[in-house]
Amino acid sequence: MRSFVVTAALVTGLTACATTIPGPPSPAAYPRTRPEVTSYRETSHYSDVRQFLDSLRKLRAPLVFGSIGKTNEGRDIPFVIASRPLVSTPSEARRLGRPIVYVQGNIHAGEVEGKDAVLALLRDLTLSRKANALDSIVLIAVPIYNADGNERFAAQSVNRTEQNGPEMVGVRANAQNLDLNRDYVKAEAPETRASLAMFDAWDPDVFVDLHTTDGSFHGYALTYSPSLSPAAVFGGVYARDSLLPVLRDRMRTRDGFEVFDYGNFLSDQSGAGSDTTVREGWATYDARPRFGTNYYGVRGRIAILSEAYSHDSLERRIASTYAFVNEILSLVAEKGGAIRSLTARADSQPLSWGRSPDSLQMVAVRSELVSNPRSLDVIKEDLEKTGDSSLTQPGVQRGERRTGRFRTIRMSVYDRFTPTLDRLPPAAYVIAPEDTAVVTLLRMHGIRVDRSDSTWTARGESFVIDSIITNPRPFQGHHEVRLKGRWERGLQTLPPKSFIVSTAQPRGALIVYLLEPESDDGFTTWNFFDNHLQKGGKYPVKRIFDLRRGRGASLRRSSASSPQPLQN
Repeated sequence: MRSFVVTAALVTGLTACATTIPGPPSPAAYPRTRPEVTSYRETSHYSDVRQFLDSLRKLRAPLVFGSIGKTNEGRDIPFVIASRPLVSTPSEARRLGRPIVYVQGNIHAGEVEGKDAVLALLRDLTLSRKANALDSIVLIAVPIYNADGNERFAAQSVNRTEQNGPEMVGVRANAQNLDLNRDYVKAEAPETRASLAMFDAWDPDVFVDLHTTDGSFHGYALTYSPSLSPAAVFGGVYARDSLLPVLRDRMRTRDGFEVFDYGNFLSDQSGAGSDTTVREGWATYDARPRFGTNYYGVRGRIAILSEAYSHDSLERRIASTYAFVNEILSLVAEKGGAIRSLTARADSQPLSWGRSPDSLQMVAVRSELVSNPRSLDVIKEDLEKTGDSSLTQPGVQRGERRTGRFRTIRMSVYDRFTPTLDRLPPAAYVIAPEDTAVVTLLRMHGIRVDRSDSTWTARGESFVIDSIITNPRPFQGHHEVRLKGRWERGLQTLPPKSFIVSTAQPRGALIVYLLEPESDDGFTTWNFFDNHLQKGGKYPVKRIFDLRRGRGASLRRSSASSPQPLQN
């Protein structure tokens, strides 16, 4: 696994419109997205996105244009920075002292409305002379993240069977046939590595990921979710309890859209709820950090998943997504002080872990849906039989049709997770000198890794493997691994050139999640340690309880932001 140099991703293709708009163009002169010029029959190709951004550049819109990196097939992944005043570097953004919001569309390229909504919103905010959220935030927009998947256009009936148009769309996976929204831990795709480099460099306070749901027939224009991982103790809780309830109310009262917590009816997905006596309920998705919004929450930041309703028309899906992102930007602008304070707390708390044992907080590395869900009103649409085997609408089973009749039903809502395995962060984890690929990946995640110059000993513990559970079915090119075992305490002898990963750094919780052997979504899960694993053997990562250097040992620090290439 090659290292990724952050500065290259930020500098490549970076251009700014240095002067502001000489006079605001009339809305009639605004560039139009492909859905707008085709009466919402079509979505944007990659070339359409580039041409639209070029149109904004020609209008001298106050924007910075760049590329976060290249796709597997060599396409630039465009990003746009918008703020008043305009900034072009992370240091300039930090000096403004405002929340940075990172909005990403098209991670699943067949789910198209996020891409086109972001383009329209960028245009409307930047070409307007009226006060708006750009006066109080820094916006980074990545409208076409999965550019390769976007270009694999085929009929909606092939690429997005549950979606109500447009007729031609791209595919879910990237050119490597990887689901980019399952890649945030293992980071195998060049798109993911480019994204992590942007996260490390800009350190956004809020991450918004735009999708289209393809599940139950409900009564909401859009559903949403915060980071679901119980390890997301800062941004996940704040988004769930403080931001999203306000957004839900504003979407109803300001924009005319009913929205709700993301989920599907239990009757549509077997085994989703833990209580088998419940006949109907509403359940969210997986809490593991392989998913982008869950991952970003474990980094200590706010993350929001947006899922437009696949059974709505493209025009309505774009409108609801546009409104939702616009309301997020406005609310973040209003709550800027609190959000920046939350970011600072999320970073500062782990810094004390290595100095004060009393400051340690457990990190949940496995979890499950709560067994005591809330009881809430959920809107459900009735379907009816047609009496034949006709296909009435994309995504509706043959022999059925939508009625437009909705019922509000009181039911159990499973929208949060409870830990099933917590781990107390050690002072540091120690990685064997030969595991350079793991170290390279840690640095991609923005984690500082040091290296010992000599043999040394420390109080700590090793994990003895009692069993290795390997999933026989491949997933994303891997057979996922789960370990069971026990930690044994004792004096640990650490060879020279060992890699030392202190947990007393801003990504402390993420470090625990990635390196704990029993984590449900760590490096063990994704086969990074397979060559070391045997029943009765030792897990190749040790825990140590303090970083006091015995016997003259010293550490050589390696920068997380400028990783050095490592060879296996």
